[in-house]
Amino acid sequence: HGVLREGVPTCKRQQYSTQCLVGRKFTRRRRKSASSQPESHTKKENFDCKQRAMLPNKSRGEFVRNQRKDSEGFSESPDLEFEYADTDKWSAELSELYSYTEGPEFLLNRKCFEEEFRIHVSDKKWTELDVAQHRAHAMRLLDGLEVITREKRLKVARAILYMAQGTFAECSSEAQVQHWMRYNIFLLLDVGTFTALVELLNMEVDNSAACSSAVRKPAISLADIMHQCIGLTHLSGGPQGRPLKQSSPLYNNEPISVMLFGMVTKFCSGHAPHFPMKKVLLLLWKSILFTLGGFEQLQTIKVHKREQLRLPPLPEDSIRVIRSMRAASPPASASDLIEQQQKRARREHKSLTKQDNLDAFNEKDPYKSDDPREDEDDNDDNDNSMEVEPFPMERDEVMPPPIPHPPSERVNFPKGLPWAPKVREKDIEHFLESSRSKFIGYTLGNDTDTVVGLPRPIHESIRTLKQHKYISIAEIQIAKEDEFQKTPLSGGEEDVEMCSTELLYQGILPSLPQYMIALLKILLAAAPTSKAKTDSINILADVLPEEMPTTVLQSMKLGVDVNRHKEIIVKAISAILLLLLKHFKLNHIYQYMAQHLVFANCIPLILKFFNQNIMSYITAKNSISVLDFPYCVVHELPELTAESLEAGDINQFCWRNLFSCINLLRILNKLTKWKHSRTMMLVVFKSAPILKRALKVKQAMMQLYVLKLLKVQTKYLGRQWRKSNMKTMSAIYQKVRHRLNDDWAYGNDLDARPWDFQAEECALRANIERFNSRRYDNNQSNPDFLPVDNCLQSVLGQRVDLPEDFQMNYDLWLEREVFSKPISWEELLQ
Repeated sequence: HGVLREGVPTCKRQQYSTQCLVGRKFTRRRRKSASSQPESHTKKENFDCKQRAMLPNKSRGEFVRNQRKDSEGFSESPDLEFEYADTDKWSAELSELYSYTEGPEFLLNRKCFEEEFRIHVSDKKWTELDVAQHRAHAMRLLDGLEVITREKRLKVARAILYMAQGTFAECSSEAQVQHWMRYNIFLLLDVGTFTALVELLNMEVDNSAACSSAVRKPAISLADIMHQCIGLTHLSGGPQGRPLKQSSPLYNNEPISVMLFGMVTKFCSGHAPHFPMKKVLLLLWKSILFTLGGFEQLQTIKVHKREQLRLPPLPEDSIRVIRSMRAASPPASASDLIEQQQKRARREHKSLTKQDNLDAFNEKDPYKSDDPREDEDDNDDNDNSMEVEPFPMERDEVMPPPIPHPPSERVNFPKGLPWAPKVREKDIEHFLESSRSKFIGYTLGNDTDTVVGLPRPIHESIRTLKQHKYISIAEIQIAKEDEFQKTPLSGGEEDVEMCSTELLYQGILPSLPQYMIALLKILLAAAPTSKAKTDSINILADVLPEEMPTTVLQSMKLGVDVNRHKEIIVKAISAILLLLLKHFKLNHIYQYMAQHLVFANCIPLILKFFNQNIMSYITAKNSISVLDFPYCVVHELPELTAESLEAGDINQFCWRNLFSCINLLRILNKLTKWKHSRTMMLVVFKSAPILKRALKVKQAMMQLYVLKLLKVQTKYLGRQWRKSNMKTMSAIYQKVRHRLNDDWAYGNDLDARPWDFQAEECALRANIERFNSRRYDNNQSNPDFLPVDNCLQSVLGQRVDLPEDFQMNYDLWLEREVFSKPISWEELLQ
């Protein structure tokens, strides 16, 4: 088991046999762990090691294979049936809003509602009233939010929350609860409850003396439920068929998201440790998702903007391409390499029939390796790990011998690559410059049209490059901004479309660095790889019960709840950061949030997150389905036992954890794309083995973003790494978009030279600051560009505010500066 988990140390085949390798690794492992394990246990494992070493080659291979299948169940698992979307199912998102320790509050909300309801209606249930009566009672509750007494406001807020929860006491099924939730929420929206709740929430946030989140929690829960319900129905229209406007209520002329960002920074600074941070982050995510739009809306906005700028249409719909991709088998492990070398040595003595069968097996699926087993493989990431010829079987897999097969055995291979290739204008310029320098000996700068004197194959190459040239929206925006900076007077006023993204950017711009640092602090505290420290922020304030558990069952339940709480926080933050990065970049390339994330150490934080057993994280069972809302308020709860808690749910994987991992990988791609200084950070932090372990997750979208991150740093990892990871290199060729003339797999590119990383970041920062000061900072406008008033009357007629001390000493000033000085009138007139 130790060999399988840690990997076998690779070395020269001429020096060591397989038997020596296995024996040495086990001996070293036992020596290291002898102090921490019982003596009898160590002896037993050494005995197992000797037994394995004495097995013949074939038996030992079967022993390793069976051991691997037993110890790591995911090695033979099929592709994960995961569909990436903006959110999970509505019921799952709703249940994640409440922690399991909040169970008693559901009955408290019901009690508050019924006390208020029975005062006005004594003989009927809520579900038996007509629309007019419903509306009248909702208006009464809304008036109750404006009373002075805090306890009364709290009761009314809980009553409204019970309405938004679907008046579940009068429902017999979850479908009924969802129906009444939707009806009640749109009723509350019609009477203006959302704005009143935002004002109540803001009042509680500003009340620094109140250290209880009693009023705050109902307000945030209500707002989030409303966003959930509106988000579910805004595409098809409201319940009465009216289209819903995709806009967020403003508070103090700013989106509600700005207020929620302020709550996050207050929490992280220690001024408000009692904020229910999970609910705040979920509400912030849903408000951004609803007002700015999700991933499919982003694609629609991108297509529309390209039409406005008269750019060619997108070569493909990226969402559809990714959904049609299939996962590749993960890279081979060190023990697999040894087995493959043994097979290669024995291949000469095998019959041709057996070889034919092996080749037929390898040809059935172009994405699968010759041995689909998986294992941890850290050792083959070392540049100097293997000097012999690695992956001997893989070369036969890529170029199988020409052996005839019956037509029935052949499978149609996918034709072509999943992505259309792209070329930048800069790539064409660089290719032409190098060609002119090589064949003619002169250069022409940015000229991409003159091909005089170049050979005909170069002409064809240029034609192919121009055929696949891709002009991005960002390039147009950068060119326009450069024009504004060069000609500030003749450029005129910029016409800025005041969309939801622009409003949000203007709102958070003054404190954008603090907001990013706060989100990353919470992400660090919620990461499973983080160790508990006394000085770190407490993100469990709203999940820990008042009385700590006293039994094993209560401790297990609380443990599940805490882990689930952290997973939901990671999910919300990763979605917030990704949505903001994509929307701001699409709105304007210099609305650049990524640099603040880089300066706040986001890159090493994400790598630290992935430096764990990622399959265990994705298949975690931190949920108790019978305690999820609304199941827990409709059905009788069964008796919980330790066995039922350990069993967890029956799902193949945890949706939110896989969603979070893909989001974090996409964020890492956003931060490092076309930025060589940040790519070098990936190399310096040794991200290659961490990312390779993430390839074990058999999900196409996650693998795609891992391979993208490996592709950008391949040229810096050295020849030996590429030689030892040919399976990963093949997967990159199969799945990642090709950039023509991009020597990503070799060190020949100009980008591989020593780079002035600091200058690159400083230049980018200067461009962003110039853009922000030009467009948003009216106080920093250049005085040289202000209009000059040449009219004598208007200048003399301007009111000038003089300081108080000048007015008090006006007589003294007259005497000293006017009367006591002689005036030469002739000189003055001249």
